[in-house]
Amino acid sequence: MTIETFTPEETFELGEQLGQKARPGEVYCLDGDLGTGKTVFTQGFAKGLGIEGPVSSPTFTIIQQYDEGRLPLYHFDVYRIGDISEMDEIGYEDCFYGDGVSLIEWSSLIGEILPDQLTQIRIEKDLEKGFDYRKITVEERK
Repeated sequence: MTIETFTPEETFELGEQLGQKARPGEVYCLDGDLGTGKTVFTQGFAKGLGIEGPVSSPTFTIIQQYDEGRLPLYHFDVYRIGDISEMDEIGYEDCFYGDGVSLIEWSSLIGEILPDQLTQIRIEKDLEKGFDYRKITVEERK
């Protein structure tokens, strides 16, 4: 499915809707250029899980875990990952195959370790349609 949003609030709301539907063990892969709204989307997703606290991109820690929602959220940002072995060091398999939900920013950088079943989300800008316009493509891979 492809959704167009025209404000950060609409991008947030889409994330919230998907977070409300998320189930244990699901993996969401979030890709898009810098500044496309991945963090805004993630903040909405977290709210959909019932997480009320601040959510920011774990750029320098690779993973941030949030436990206060209806499911744990494992928020990965693998933009600065140097080697795929770093994912082993942080125990990614416990997150991907555990009782929570994994949301991975820049997932294309770790494609070889992603599970077969996942939801791929791509966020794209088009400045001709407006500064805050986003085209968001959501595809389930089974």
